[in-house]
Amino acid sequence: MGEASFLALGDSYTIGEGVADAGRWPMQLAACLRELGIAVGTPQVIATTGWTTDELSAAMDTTVLCDAYDMVTLLIGVNDQYRGRGVDAYRQPFVHLLERAVALAGDARRVVVVSIPDWGVTRFAEGRDRAAIGHEIDAFNAIARDEAARVHARWVDITPVSRQAGEQPGMLVDDGLHPSATQYARWVACILPVAVAALSEWMTATD
Repeated sequence: MGEASFLALGDSYTIGEGVADAGRWPMQLAACLRELGIAVGTPQVIATTGWTTDELSAAMDTTVLCDAYDMVTLLIGVNDQYRGRGVDAYRQPFVHLLERAVALAGDARRVVVVSIPDWGVTRFAEGRDRAAIGHEIDAFNAIARDEAARVHARWVDITPVSRQAGEQPGMLVDDGLHPSATQYARWVACILPVAVAALSEWMTATD
């Protein structure tokens, strides 16, 4: 039996700003899947700190991609929110990325959309309107959740986990903004069962 292919699309949260490669959540997720006996190859990650939806899309245009992947994850939008783009400006480019993810997976059920964490609870947000940040994150996530449901992609809400982690010791890297590998492990606990479901058809086909 071969290995399942896994494409992770995103920004700083997917590339794991400030953590070692193994601590990034896509890498942790792949490791957890292997522990369950699900053969998964090394994730292909297309993500860079600071990327917005349109910047991720542009990067995909210039990246060598496989014709198809067994699972695709998508976590994008925090930089659209941070740069002051409204929710209406977010929907269309997000939908475009979601459509690309579905095309690459070949089946929307093999696409896992992950919610945007709330950076307003971090040290980086000190002196800012934390409540307003949280409200905007919720609005962006509502769009991502609704659009995922519309095409029957899978949805994982890690935002409550990010809020619980907040500024707790060990939950952020030194910049006071990005999650640590420990916090990413909490995300993976939420994402893992959904990823298993996303790969269920692949597992059945390769048995």
